[in-house]
Amino acid sequence: MGATVTTPWGKAEVVETLELPQSSGGKAFASVVQLLAGPGGEQLVRFAYTTDGVARRGPVTLRAEDVVRLRAGLHEHRGLARALGLRPRREEVTASAERARRDARR
Repeated sequence: MGATVTTPWGKAEVVETLELPQSSGGKAFASVVQLLAGPGGEQLVRFAYTTDGVARRGPVTLRAEDVVRLRAGLHEHRGLARALGLRPRREEVTASAERARRDARR
């Protein structure tokens, strides 16, 4: 069973989490997209950002390259993809994997 979070509609279980590491001005953080199971099994999608692994409130800003990584990451998070009505494009999955390999070598 996943972690439980509080939403305006009550407690919900975290079913899937897609994390997008980001940085700006030397500060590291991540945007997260979560599929939640709410009261009565209702599907909810939560966007948040994290610092030190703690979800924070506030606007979540994604750059164009982050949106590409989001779509590519949905390949491994089918529940989120269905809830958002999105499917990753094959070329985005390939480009994201290549970037991840290149970044890992740095």
